[in-house]
Amino acid sequence: MKILPVLETRLQHLLDNFYARLPQPVPSLERLRQCRIVSHRGHYDNRRVFENTMAAFDQACNQGVWGIELDLRWTKDLHPVVIHDADLNRVFGSSLVVRQATLAELKSECPLVPSLDETVQRYGKKLHLMIEIKAEPYPDPARQNRILKDLFSSLEPRKDYHFLTLTPEMFDLLAFVPKSAFVPIARFNFFRLSKLAIEQNYTGLAGYYLFLTAFRLKKHQKSQQKVGTGYINSKNCLFRELNRGVEWVFSDNAVELQQIVNQLLQNK
Repeated sequence: MKILPVLETRLQHLLDNFYARLPQPVPSLERLRQCRIVSHRGHYDNRRVFENTMAAFDQACNQGVWGIELDLRWTKDLHPVVIHDADLNRVFGSSLVVRQATLAELKSECPLVPSLDETVQRYGKKLHLMIEIKAEPYPDPARQNRILKDLFSSLEPRKDYHFLTLTPEMFDLLAFVPKSAFVPIARFNFFRLSKLAIEQNYTGLAGYYLFLTAFRLKKHQKSQQKVGTGYINSKNCLFRELNRGVEWVFSDNAVELQQIVNQLLQNK
């Protein structure tokens, strides 16, 4: 077991619990209207409804959540599919490795894993799509770009979708879409990726909310860029982010947060 990720997760849970209990003022009407909640891998529990599946995305869509974050990987025969991990073990209990299987083999082993084509066809222009590019080899970038270009041909970058990644070098492989549709995801490298996002004229920056300082937030706002933070799972934490001007709120509890925002807008 790797010690650092475990300690990092425990620290985040402690801080999340602290901010969940720290009272925050109700955001202004303008901030509530600007709020864009993104359901992280859909609304799921990984027991009855599994992450990154149509059922998880349906629940977010049906409850009026603004967008969904989904993960993109490639099969052996170069079909883009929606799954977070490199294999099926953690979520579906199978040792099958996605990039070592054809789409037919993947679907036979686990029909719940959707193709990117199915996902775009079903939710394009209904939900804002935040597609995270996972760091993995691209054996035929030219062909893979043609595939993605065709899949997203009916959608408009920035308006309908963005591409995200923890590894900004992956953006170099996406030639069919403008840089303004890219959003790097920062962890402990907020300064470096913040600088990169501004220099490259990306849409903006996303990352863990506690690492986003007020100075860094204002720097992106001054550059007319958007900022997204995660994972915001409580009302008080949501209010904190909205009050300081964050627009994109990534959450594992997006349905409940969207209901809170909707209720406040109705009462204003």
